[in-house]
Amino acid sequence: MAEDSDTALYEQVARSVEQMIHSGTLRAGDKVPSVRRASEQHGVSVTTVVQAYLLLEDRGLIEARPKSGFYVRAQMHHPVPAPEISRPPSAVTAVTVGGLQSRLFQATGMPGVISFGNAAPAPELLPTEKLNRALASVARRAGKRGVSYNMPPGTSSLRREIARRMFDAGSQLSPNDLITTSGGTEALILCLRAVTSPGDIVAVESPTYFGVLHVIEELKLRAIEIPMHPDTGMDLDALEQVLQRQKVAACVSVPNFSNPLGSLMPDENKERLVRMLGERNVPLIEDDIFGELYYGAHRPRVAQAYDEHQNVLLYGSFSKTLAPGYRVGWVAPGKYLQKVQSLKLISTLATATLPELAIAEFLATGGYDHYLRTARRTYEGLVERVSNTIAAHFPQPVKMTQPKGGFLLWVELPPTVDALKLDDLALEEKISIAPGPMFSAKQGFRNFIRISCANAWSPKIEKALIRLGALVKRLM
Repeated sequence: MAEDSDTALYEQVARSVEQMIHSGTLRAGDKVPSVRRASEQHGVSVTTVVQAYLLLEDRGLIEARPKSGFYVRAQMHHPVPAPEISRPPSAVTAVTVGGLQSRLFQATGMPGVISFGNAAPAPELLPTEKLNRALASVARRAGKRGVSYNMPPGTSSLRREIARRMFDAGSQLSPNDLITTSGGTEALILCLRAVTSPGDIVAVESPTYFGVLHVIEELKLRAIEIPMHPDTGMDLDALEQVLQRQKVAACVSVPNFSNPLGSLMPDENKERLVRMLGERNVPLIEDDIFGELYYGAHRPRVAQAYDEHQNVLLYGSFSKTLAPGYRVGWVAPGKYLQKVQSLKLISTLATATLPELAIAEFLATGGYDHYLRTARRTYEGLVERVSNTIAAHFPQPVKMTQPKGGFLLWVELPPTVDALKLDDLALEEKISIAPGPMFSAKQGFRNFIRISCANAWSPKIEKALIRLGALVKRLM
């Protein structure tokens, strides 16, 4: 390797890799050459390459992943600011979002629609063939068990695998602490039914996943919205003020990669959240559905890891990571275990046996971890591509979140743009979005939209995003 007199060898190697990243030869999520391979390519020592990679890591261009190597980090080629912290009304309110949710799901099911509104991974991004083989295998071996009721608490092998996985999130769960459910929505319903009665007040994030609001609406509860920071999640000072003046029956939060913001609550905030609610005996219902889809080197801890009094009802599912159609979820309800199990018996009685057995086998054989390593890089790259396309083709001013995990973007449009009107125009051109009012108990966020980045990238996807930008401009 030719050496410049004023440039150290490791800086030359770093510059070479940096040029490959900026030229697009290496894209977000791509693995850079191994240390040994780069040593051979550049004719330098392994130590020199390590120095070069550490320099690139300091510059935020690459990241180390344990037992895997170095990967290109997502970069915003067209940086735009993030939305400011939300400012929802502080009043308690009834919730009416069910109609908007039905509209979104109807649009998603229309033939030929390009869906940026549905927060579910595209089938082509999932390990469908491997899952099908696992399902066929367990079906052959299960015999009569495969067609029998799978009564609560659910499949023991799956609960054991979930407990093992949650250890990486700081949670000390045993299989006996868990109940399997028909997806995350049923888990949420069971949790809310266990700790509230009609008319009670539930503290929710704002914006929050519209499914949470719909469940609150159907259970005849009331909501009070808590401001959200696009990077760190729930404003705990605002929550504390609410707790001082209102009798709150429960708090629903998504500390790890909130829907729709993709925010990640710092560990110290998670600990404070658990302590603050525990001191007042207010149950925390924690959604960790996106927790496995982190972009960094480590799986983030759950808030439940800081719970010393079993006051947290933690739930998750495999719908966003593995198989939406299998409808396999789980809940660790803490001290409300018996209540949740009783409610499960009188609601859906049991869960589907074969899907749980198939997922348990997929986890136990390492297939899930292998798939997730690819999925995380894929989603990080897709978020980067969608973000850059929006920044380049949407009219200014536009603001966007910069998620640390998951595959969702929260986009603030120019203030004169009505997201519901944009939704109408987009549907006429067979493009589906999730308008901001869906994510607010009072249907705020009129000039916001949520964009799902879980579609495999193609010229068709890029063209639809560019067209969506043109429709935004029409509404200004």
